[in-house]
Amino acid sequence: MTISKKEVKHIAHLARLNVSDKEIDLFQKDLREILGYVDRLKALKTQKQKNIMTKRIFNVFRKDKISTKRSAHEIRNLLKEAPERKGNFFKVLSVFK
Repeated sequence: MTISKKEVKHIAHLARLNVSDKEIDLFQKDLREILGYVDRLKALKTQKQKNIMTKRIFNVFRKDKISTKRSAHEIRNLLKEAPERKGNFFKVLSVFK
């Protein structure tokens, strides 16, 4: 598959990239190779293939527990890390205008 320099410039513009003429040539080559590989993948006949998982995947994280009980010592230690605080709360910028 061919890709023009104009298309590379357009893609760079969409990605908010400033690219030189030398980089455009490199990207043109790289994108041509990537698109050629995608064309090869499209040519594979996968209609009759089943998606088989060879390994069971499971969540290794603990379940979240809601807890409102904090000791005064824990609260003080947490608030020490805050750049600003107001009473027993972290002071943050308002997200509403």
